[in-house]
Amino acid sequence: MSRPAAKGWCPGAYKPMMSGDGLVVRVRPMLARLTQAQVLGLCATAQKFGSGLIDLTSRANLQIRGVAEADHEAVLERLANLGLLPDDPLLESRRNILIPPLWQAGDETDRIANALVARLGEFPELPAKMGFAIDIDGPPQFSQNSADFRLERSCDGALILRADGASHGRLVTAETAVDALIEMANWFVKTDGPSHRRMAAHVALTPPPADWQDALPVAINTALKPGRVELGTIFGAVFGQIEAEALATLVRETKGKALRVTPWRLFLLEGADAVETVDFITEARDPLLQIDACPGAPLCTSSTVETRQLARTLAKETRGPMHVSGCAKGCARPRPCATTLVGHDGAFDLVKNGRPWDAPTKTGLTPQQLTTALGEF
Repeated sequence: MSRPAAKGWCPGAYKPMMSGDGLVVRVRPMLARLTQAQVLGLCATAQKFGSGLIDLTSRANLQIRGVAEADHEAVLERLANLGLLPDDPLLESRRNILIPPLWQAGDETDRIANALVARLGEFPELPAKMGFAIDIDGPPQFSQNSADFRLERSCDGALILRADGASHGRLVTAETAVDALIEMANWFVKTDGPSHRRMAAHVALTPPPADWQDALPVAINTALKPGRVELGTIFGAVFGQIEAEALATLVRETKGKALRVTPWRLFLLEGADAVETVDFITEARDPLLQIDACPGAPLCTSSTVETRQLARTLAKETRGPMHVSGCAKGCARPRPCATTLVGHDGAFDLVKNGRPWDAPTKTGLTPQQLTTALGEF
């Protein structure tokens, strides 16, 4: 089965998306980092003009939920005053860049990311959801995250640029990386890549030039977990949803100097000590870290089922990864999962070892029937 049509673009600050609870206003922090003042200002904005909820997205961005259309301009003014709207509005959507959260000022990640941002205007027009991964802090961390242009390490530690879907990459340096990215983007456009929308689909039919196939990327890295790291403390947000008041309280109590966003429903507070909190995940073995759940009804108009409270309940009774999707689009996890529950006409379909749009094993399950149905597998 094919995936149902999803939105052809992602929300932004200047171009928000309407959802069941109002406008979703996406903020793309530079280098996926916000200062303490920016975090507290964003929380205050979410409380004043939104529902008080902030999403961590799979592209390492933040989203204010529940903004009324009449308040959109006021939100933009607040974000601009906080320094969270650094782009020309026409370039905002192009700054779709994944960056390893443990980068250090002045390192290769920092230098390449800043050079890429400065030259985004030189790229050709690309499909709206295309993005970059500067995945060079050791072995790749973003292999399971969406990106079309991937800067990675080769097996011997050299920098390579790899088109998503290609097995090998082209040798580059920190100084030539952005030139090579622009060249690859132009190749994608000139070889009719936009008709396929994403790089991997295009590469499957049109392999990159032979002289871009110099080296293999190194093996995938171990995922980050909540806990102490050299730069501070990593916390988890259940299903990527944060209450603005709780985040502001955590930042003040830990005296976190800055916040770094990741695409894994985790965030790093620089300089913060580990603390006990009921609002965020602090244990690496917390079962909620293995469960994806979209906002569901009533927050999403595509969904006919409530998802997140159900996912919390099932997390206590199941083992292994699970995806609770409000509809067959599978926005929270558009890839296979051991167990996927898909909302359909107010009930759930069960998909084993597949994606939300794959053929289900069982259909029409009520929430009360799910525990029994899951126990049979």
